[in-house]
Amino acid sequence: MQSMTIEQLRAASNAGGVSCVTLKGRGSTFLIQIDTLSGAEAVLSKARSTEPRLFGSPQAALNVLRDIGITAGHFDSSEYDPADKKQDAGNRGRADAMREAHEAAAYTKWIAAEIQASIDDPRADVAHEDVMAEMDAQIDALLAADKGMKRD
Repeated sequence: MQSMTIEQLRAASNAGGVSCVTLKGRGSTFLIQIDTLSGAEAVLSKARSTEPRLFGSPQAALNVLRDIGITAGHFDSSEYDPADKKQDAGNRGRADAMREAHEAAAYTKWIAAEIQASIDDPRADVAHEDVMAEMDAQIDALLAADKGMKRD
């Protein structure tokens, strides 16, 4: 079986050389099989290889066909098995990366709001040394109340 890229399929379709397309389920994915007027069969392939272009959903494949201008065809789900979905590292890695990016964006938004609230706070500034001296006194008082312990 031959292979065709999207551009080759578009050219063949525009020239009237495509007799039929079939959206075929294979495992948990879908591929597009092309029948030409000359009787040859081909499969839609990736742009730079002869490997079939696989779609995760029939909707994605139908969108490609519609964009090419092919609006009618056949559907074959005899080999489709949704339980056959394999989790590959690329998909999982991308999802994890997107999740981390969203978490980082949310944290950045939160910290920017905290900083702005601090800048906008009308109360007088307190020196770091004063805050630390007050905290040391509170810690010493708590330790003294707890069986006479002292800090090192």
